[in-house]
Amino acid sequence: MITVMQGVLGLASGALVGFSLGLVGGGGSILAVPLMVYVVGVPNPHVAIGTSAIAVAANAAVNLGNHARGGNVHWSCALVFAAAGIVGAFGGSLLGKRMDGQNLLALFAVLMLIIAVLMLKTRTHIGEQRVAISSANTPALVGLGLMTGTLSGFFGIGGGFLIVPALMLATGMSIMSAISSSLVAVTAFGLTTALSYAWSGLISWTLALVFIVGGIVGGLVGTAVARSLSVRRGALNVVFATIIILVALYMLARNIYVT
Repeated sequence: MITVMQGVLGLASGALVGFSLGLVGGGGSILAVPLMVYVVGVPNPHVAIGTSAIAVAANAAVNLGNHARGGNVHWSCALVFAAAGIVGAFGGSLLGKRMDGQNLLALFAVLMLIIAVLMLKTRTHIGEQRVAISSANTPALVGLGLMTGTLSGFFGIGGGFLIVPALMLATGMSIMSAISSSLVAVTAFGLTTALSYAWSGLISWTLALVFIVGGIVGGLVGTAVARSLSVRRGALNVVFATIIILVALYMLARNIYVT
């Protein structure tokens, strides 16, 4: 069970997570894990990872519906990417559970900084508004999906911050299309990772429910803001990268302080 204060903090944290998912298609577990550990007060990093996985998967599914209504989801590419990623996510989650929790969070933060730099370097890239599965992009979708899924499972994240740049690289789609399409894989990866952690009894179901409720509200706001920013060239990329950098630096600082 969780305390009333943890419930309130969990609701607010869930709203922030949902907002990030709606805005940039990522940040779900990247925000949820540190929020659960450092704000809500979940003492076990592995429980925080497992709980965030199921909460983020549910919130991503809700946000996917919001983006799909705007016609921005490229289903053929997203489903192939997600299918390959599920295989990687299962294997990655098995490896991640064997690693020390604090070391896992530190590696997680370093990976986030690398992704942020790459997104800033490509912020002026416009991309294609309409893409579809083809013999040319299928190998890249499968390969990057498998790699991204493995990292997602290993770090216990939905993977949006990895999936968005991977989809752009594989297909040349715009960042708005990649954000929308990424939610298919975020949902799939999150569920795969959550099942693995649930099997090991590493999920707080009450806290997960609180996060989901807060995330639904935050997601509606985030999706609306994303549509507004998408008309400004490079704006979403900068927002995307800035969020990653701030959270990564905070996680590294906390990890250094703990150690």
